[in-house]
Amino acid sequence: MDFAYADALNQAIRLLSLRHRARAAALLEPLGLHTGQEALLLELDRTGPMIQAQLSEALGCEPPSVTLMTRKLEASGHVRRAPAPGDKRASVVELTDRGRALTQQVKGLWCELAEETVAGLPADTAAALPGILMILTGNVDTRRPRRRQGQTIDRGEL
Repeated sequence: MDFAYADALNQAIRLLSLRHRARAAALLEPLGLHTGQEALLLELDRTGPMIQAQLSEALGCEPPSVTLMTRKLEASGHVRRAPAPGDKRASVVELTDRGRALTQQVKGLWCELAEETVAGLPADTAAALPGILMILTGNVDTRRPRRRQGQTIDRGEL
């Protein structure tokens, strides 16, 4: 790969990441949420109550970040924490009724953000993006084994 292509690709990914995060922050601000908190709410909505360590792994965040987010969301009445059965050092986090209602609003904003993000793309390209982006994420995920150079993607992975 030549530098010009590598630079264009890396710059495009960097700018998309920055602008997507900024747009998400602007949409979440009227709800009183900061970026990252919506992901925590959505994960609890998908999975149900979770131990904070599991939540940290699911979100790809450091445990102190999850602890801070849960404390803030607990203070605002959106989640509650309780000692984990069998391990009083661990905390189980779950949505409250107020948190479930807020999560429904977040889902609406998330749909709006996704629609804005893929606007102008052909439907088949937009449909393929989640799979492609997950492959790209896996390629740079330091927690996973690296794909060997030259190894191709099986279309079934998309």
